[in-house]
Amino acid sequence: MIKNIEELYKEEDAKIQPYGVKHRASRERVYEEKEHELRLPLHRDRDRIYHSRFFKRLQYKTQVFTNSEGDNFRTRLTHTLEVSGIARSVATNLGLNSHLAECIALAHDLGHAPFGHAGQDILSELMQGNGGFEHNKQSLRIVQILEKRYPEFPGINLCKVTLSGIMKHGGDYAKSELNELRLTEGPSLESLLTDLSDEIAYTCHDIEDGLEMEYISVESLMQVSLWKEMYTIMKNKYKEASMDLLTRSTIRGILNLLVTDLTTTTEMNLQKNKIETSSDLKKIWSEGIRIVGYSEEVFHQVRVLKKYLLDDLYHHERVIQMSKRGQDIIEKLFAYFLNHLEEIPEAYRKRMEEDGKYRAVCDYISGMTDRYAELQANSIS
Repeated sequence: MIKNIEELYKEEDAKIQPYGVKHRASRERVYEEKEHELRLPLHRDRDRIYHSRFFKRLQYKTQVFTNSEGDNFRTRLTHTLEVSGIARSVATNLGLNSHLAECIALAHDLGHAPFGHAGQDILSELMQGNGGFEHNKQSLRIVQILEKRYPEFPGINLCKVTLSGIMKHGGDYAKSELNELRLTEGPSLESLLTDLSDEIAYTCHDIEDGLEMEYISVESLMQVSLWKEMYTIMKNKYKEASMDLLTRSTIRGILNLLVTDLTTTTEMNLQKNKIETSSDLKKIWSEGIRIVGYSEEVFHQVRVLKKYLLDDLYHHERVIQMSKRGQDIIEKLFAYFLNHLEEIPEAYRKRMEEDGKYRAVCDYISGMTDRYAELQANSIS
C-alpha cells in the first residue's frame, strides 16, 4: 500500500530524537512550493542535488590526484559519496535526521574548483578585492543561483535546513535572512557530524591513494600512533595476509574506529549536557560547548595523522607539481576570459550586471572539470 505524505512524516519523525531536525520542520524553502504527495522535502532535496549538472561534474574534479594519474583514485564525486555514507550511518545511530545529513554531504563540495584545493587557492588569490573565492560559499551559490533547472525560481530551491547545513558555521556569509537564521539558531547536529564525516573520509582514503601512488609508505606511517596501533592489531589478526590486504584492513580499521568514536563520544556529550530538546541544543551552542566530536585521545591522534599527511603527502614534490600545473591553467583561463567576456557562456554573462565580470569569470572557471579546463587552456593561443 502506498503511503501518503502524512504517513511518511509520522513514520520518519518517530525515528528522530527531539534534538534532531524533524522532517516536518524541514519543509520551508526560500521559494514556496506545493508539497509533493509522496515524497518528503529532504527526499526531493537529495534528488535535486543528484540530478544537478554540478554534481555530475564532480566525477572529473580532483580530490588529491588528477584523473590522468589513474582510474583507481578518489575523485571529488567518490569522496562525496563516501562522506554521505558515513554521515548517514552516524546520524542514524544517534537518532538524528539521516536524510538531512545525506543532503548536506552530497552538496558540500559542489563548489570546489578544478584541480582540488590548489584550484581554490589560486581562484581565491585572483579574486582578491572582488569578493574572494571559497568553495563552501560557492556550493551555496550553486544551489541558490547557478544551477538552472526550474523556470519558477533560481537555483534548485533546497530546504532552508539544507542550505543552513551547507554553510560552514565558522564562515563569514553575506547578510541575509538565511544567515541570520543560521547565526541565531546555531548549527544542527546533522551539519556538525557531516563536517567530521568529511574529515574521516578524506583522512582515511587519502592514505589509501597515497600508498597506491607510493608517495607515502607503510614504513613512514609507522611513526603515526593511530596507524601503528591499528596496523599491529591487523598484523596479529591476519598473520598470513599480504601487505596489500594488511594496509587496506588497517585503513578500514581506522575508519571504523573514528566513526565509532565520533558516534559514542557525541552520545556521551548529549547525555552529559542533558540535551533533550532542540532548545537545550541551542542554549549549549550559545555557550560555546561542543557536542559533536571525538574523544580527547582520538582527537589528538587524528591531528597527528593529518599533520603527517600534510607534510608527507599533500606537500609531496609530485603533488605540488600537479597542483602548480593546475593553478597555471586556471590563471591562464582567468586572464583570457577577463579580456574575452564574449566567449563565456550566456548564462554567466547575464549575471555580470549584478555580480560583475570578475565573479562571472570565477563562476565559469570554478564550475569546470579538470579535463575541460585543460582543454580550454590548450585551445587558447
